[in-house]
Amino acid sequence: MGSIGALLKHPEDVPALVRMKIAQTHALKQIPSEPDLAFCFTMLQRVSRSFAFVIQQLGPELRNAVCIFYLVLRGLDTVEDDTSIPLDTKLPILKAFYKHIYDPSWHFSCGVNHYKELMEKFHHVSTTFLRLGRGYQEAIEEITKKMGAGMAKFICKEVESVEDYDEYCHYVAGLVGFGLSRLFHAAQLEDLQPDSLSNSMGLFLQKTNIIRDYLEDINEIPAPRMFWPREIWAKYVSRLEDLKEEERSKEAVQCLNEMVTNALKHANDCLKYLSALRDPAIFRFCAIPQIMAIGTLERCYNNIEVFKGVVKIRRGLTAKIMERTNTMADVYGAFFDFSRSLASKVPKDDPNARETLNCIDDIQRTCKASGLLARRRTFSIDSKRGHQACLAIVVLILAIILALITFKL
Repeated sequence: MGSIGALLKHPEDVPALVRMKIAQTHALKQIPSEPDLAFCFTMLQRVSRSFAFVIQQLGPELRNAVCIFYLVLRGLDTVEDDTSIPLDTKLPILKAFYKHIYDPSWHFSCGVNHYKELMEKFHHVSTTFLRLGRGYQEAIEEITKKMGAGMAKFICKEVESVEDYDEYCHYVAGLVGFGLSRLFHAAQLEDLQPDSLSNSMGLFLQKTNIIRDYLEDINEIPAPRMFWPREIWAKYVSRLEDLKEEERSKEAVQCLNEMVTNALKHANDCLKYLSALRDPAIFRFCAIPQIMAIGTLERCYNNIEVFKGVVKIRRGLTAKIMERTNTMADVYGAFFDFSRSLASKVPKDDPNARETLNCIDDIQRTCKASGLLARRRTFSIDSKRGHQACLAIVVLILAIILALITFKL
């Protein structure tokens, strides 16, 4: 439920956290009983609990297709991430992965923990994939083929330019946006969105993750994983790993701010994509991660802690986002409020201050032009409420008791 410290500072988060825990517990009880599907949804819960929770709200047919799509790509990603696999083994697997999903006898031992189990028991995923409608299968196959080829390309290629960066993010995330748009269309629930907007949906999320995960990636063993483009970081340091050195903190933060600014350029495309969605469950499925992304960028911007650990929004705020994101008014409100908070952090002497503020102005103009800001619900980004610590503790104890009662039901 998040750290005690966070709850003491934000006791108003507790009700949303309790409701999220109850909803997640309920979602666990909705796992299908059929063995192959049960494995897939159980594995989804283990590798991405919050994502699994949102998927569960989709209709059964689309829910199953999205679950399999996610696990197929997670399997592909596990192969790419495992640095212990020799290149002459890894490259053919990445390129042929789209064929393996049609073969229930195929499996490959790689990865660690839950990812290792996923790969060793991949036959459950393939078996379920073969039961999907042909439209779903074709969309998943197409994206898996393109993504595998793109991953293979960038294993042998450094991310040098911003153009390379966009291309890499397209292969590993923009294509996910393509695939989801095709699945929504195959389900006859949405019109097929333009590829440019689908691509931006993926890039906004992926670039946020790349920014947030700097330290984890640069400390990867046996070799660092470098996704920040040289064209950006070389303005500030001679080596990407120098950004984590304390004596380079000023340059590190300026580089970070340029990376965040680069990501913000995709925000308006995301708003345009979301505003065209009609199905409420699909809307929530798409909107919640995008709000989480801009919230994470707001936390990361001008924050030296990115180079010391993983910076993310507090769990209580996550619970509020998941609970309160239901309409475009909620989305516009969240983007407006997070971007306004980010604007307040822009240093006047930052080399990219003007460009950053221009990106924020673009986001805020779009949100204002919607005419929906008056209906927005606040997520309390930075609570100023003067609750006493003792009150917070009482609320926390009550929340724990309620959670325990729920688990016994």
